[in-house]
Amino acid sequence: MIDSPWLISATGSGAAAAGAGGEPPVRVYCFPHAGGNPRSFLAWQRDLEATARIVAICPPGRVHRFREPAAASVAELADGAAEAIAAAERAEGPGGSFLLFGHSFGAVVAFEVARRLRGTPGLRHLVASGCSAPSLLPTRRVVETARLDGRAFTEAVGFFGGLPPEVVADEALAELLLPHLRADFRMVAHYAYREDAPLTVPVTLVNGTDDPHVKDAGLGPWARECAGEPALHWVDGGHFYFQDDPRVLTGLLGSLVRVASGAGLDTAEHVELI
Repeated sequence: MIDSPWLISATGSGAAAAGAGGEPPVRVYCFPHAGGNPRSFLAWQRDLEATARIVAICPPGRVHRFREPAAASVAELADGAAEAIAAAERAEGPGGSFLLFGHSFGAVVAFEVARRLRGTPGLRHLVASGCSAPSLLPTRRVVETARLDGRAFTEAVGFFGGLPPEVVADEALAELLLPHLRADFRMVAHYAYREDAPLTVPVTLVNGTDDPHVKDAGLGPWARECAGEPALHWVDGGHFYFQDDPRVLTGLLGSLVRVASGAGLDTAEHVELI
């Protein structure tokens, strides 16, 4: 894989091993939620073993890119990520396959990247987790939350989940840890959805049954973004349903990877979560 500041992958046999017949493993490009650490995805590598390579997308301003100015918009972020992925896939050579996965804010970015990579031969699937249809975004709650600062912002963000109680309770700690989260909320609050042709790759939607932010009504318009009906999976839990046990997601991703590599189900079949 090319050396790009946008891309982070685990090291070792699981990440670097080739698939059957010497072919490179299927890549799964993962986009973090608002304020999320892209490195958290790398722990998923052990569940997928050598069948896929987890590659986390690192936006400017995060992790090793902390000195760089953050992207000014979702469009700018998607442009940069799409260019990096396209370059990485060219370096992998012909015949490779890859999936895009994003959670919450990351799902919006992954969707926009999928649009930009339309027609790229290796793109096999988009998995959007914890995210209403892009045409419905930004929600009023996100817009209102993005206008807040300080304690009011921290408390409003608590609605979405994912913040440890000690962060919510400690105002000084929150101010230290939440600048990226605040920046991402403001970015998605200014997201400008535009109509375009439906994606031609399959789309899978995964959401927690107790997610207060994403409901069934918000998922219906996803169908307008896909050439085929998206596969919809409801799993136990809230907005961060995979936090305690990521296997609820890595199991699904593993099934989709097998389809992408030609070693699993027919692409017309729905993959069921266990």
